[in-house]
Amino acid sequence: MLGTSGEDDRRLVLGVSRSANDNAWRERLSVADARAAMAISQTHGLPDVLARVLAARGVLPDDAPAFLDPALKLLMPDPSRLVDMDAAVERVADAVEAGRKIAIFGDYDVDGATSSAILAKYLQWLGLEPVIHIPDRIIEGYGPNGPAIEALHQGGAELMVTLDCGSTSFEAFETAGRLSLDVVVIDHHQVGETLPDVRALVNPNRQDDLSGQGHLAAVGVTFLFLVGLNRELRRRGAFASRPQPDLMALLDLVALGTVCDVVPLQGLNRAYVTRGLAVMHLRRNHGLTALADAARVSGRPAPYHLGFLVGPRINAGGRIGDAALGARLLTTEDPHEARAIAERLDQLNSERQTMEAVMLEQADAEAAYAIETRDPAVLLTGSPDWHPGIVGLIASRLKEAHRRPAFAVAFDETGKGTGSGRSIPGVDLGKAVRQAVDDGLLEKGGGHAMAAGLTVRREKIADLEAYFNESLQADVEAATASRELSVDAALTATGATLELLELLEKAGPYGAGHSEPVFAFPAHRISYADVVGKGHVRATIAAGDGAGLKAICFKAEDKPHGKMLLEGRGRGLHVAGTLSIDTWQGSPKVQLRILDVADPQKSRL
Repeated sequence: MLGTSGEDDRRLVLGVSRSANDNAWRERLSVADARAAMAISQTHGLPDVLARVLAARGVLPDDAPAFLDPALKLLMPDPSRLVDMDAAVERVADAVEAGRKIAIFGDYDVDGATSSAILAKYLQWLGLEPVIHIPDRIIEGYGPNGPAIEALHQGGAELMVTLDCGSTSFEAFETAGRLSLDVVVIDHHQVGETLPDVRALVNPNRQDDLSGQGHLAAVGVTFLFLVGLNRELRRRGAFASRPQPDLMALLDLVALGTVCDVVPLQGLNRAYVTRGLAVMHLRRNHGLTALADAARVSGRPAPYHLGFLVGPRINAGGRIGDAALGARLLTTEDPHEARAIAERLDQLNSERQTMEAVMLEQADAEAAYAIETRDPAVLLTGSPDWHPGIVGLIASRLKEAHRRPAFAVAFDETGKGTGSGRSIPGVDLGKAVRQAVDDGLLEKGGGHAMAAGLTVRREKIADLEAYFNESLQADVEAATASRELSVDAALTATGATLELLELLEKAGPYGAGHSEPVFAFPAHRISYADVVGKGHVRATIAAGDGAGLKAICFKAEDKPHGKMLLEGRGRGLHVAGTLSIDTWQGSPKVQLRILDVADPQKSRL
């Protein structure tokens, strides 16, 4: 029995109602989920812990076998179900057949870089030489712009395909229209009812699209487009005398973009990542291999490696360096060029980390003052000294630290601010930003429920904060009313084995919308704890039988759970976290990533 009953359908785990991080630990499984877990275990002969993990993530007993072996072919919809997909496919197929020059206009993040790379590589397989343009974040900003379109047209492009952008680029596409440059948009951002005038606009989040694929990252939509294009070219006889391009070989890039855009790893997305990680393990993409080596990725690739080691290095180019580096890296066939670009991106990432640390210290102080004096529903921080390429990272850190939506804004000398925001589950930030644009509070803005960008005048910040308070305060209060950590099962250091991890991997890969299993370790002695690296706490926890388990608590030196670990040497503490395989020095070992800690004597209210 994990815990005691309470008013919540999910019982408290180990009786922890208030942890070091002020969380109540509750079983992830509801009573109904527990019945489903038993049915999964009995029907399919699966171990109880795996059945619990599946049931807690909404897997029904009849669906368990297919979930454990996601088939891309079965989960992938007919591309034609997306509005305008057939028109997009036909226009690009015409250009391919005629050998016309195609320009690819991508976003400067990982999703944009991977989307651009898979389309470019596909066209290169067909003998074309597409040109890729990734806008400079500082000079050009997000999305298509008139000067870039004019330059692409002057370079001979007769068709432009925009990826991960373009759904709201009305003015830019007026320029394309004047130049008679056809435009196909492939995107996934939320949009209103009015759309720009282009040849085709494929976006599963446009309001008239009923495909049900709005959870896909842009790279996932782009891959669907390639499936449709490949089908159309095959129908036209394009492969009568040559082999078809190997679409499956592109899934490593699809997986990278999907993980880094933090879309839910469910359904087709999960299949993309599952299959893509297997392709990545083969190390066939020179650029991806070189960047993984530069990031010191060890062992089999996992979503963690993509989201926290590989992805940030690609983003570093778009944030503070050459925005085109990522797409160039992922499309090069030259191993030497790949290594050179990877080393440059690794260097830029280090520079980005240094700049981020300085900016975060300033933003934290501003956020703390705002909370103390006004307690706003949404944090708005800004400075003329900040780099606009890093504000999204600052917003993310503030959101995590203060558990509320947050924006960070970099102002130029004229008082114009470029900002990025990050939200919490239950608060649609993109919708609020679009309404603020309509209300005249912002010059421009848009995004997803969980992330948004904006352009604002400095004198409008107070009005914008008041607007967010009025429109989002109820949502923020509801989303933050209860602080909980969902726990899948109790475990001991003795039971944290490689065999258990191999079992749990069958229910992965884990990520956004498909969270890693969290285990609670009851009253384990903290036999070692010390600070390592940049504020991390490394520890060893020991079970009653003496079995030890190595653990790491990231960026926790000054956090309540990190302090409790450091002060708790030699004591027994409840510890909760996720398990992973550490391949450092070649020998695989189980490692615990600590998320929270509780004092057995003080955690019950």
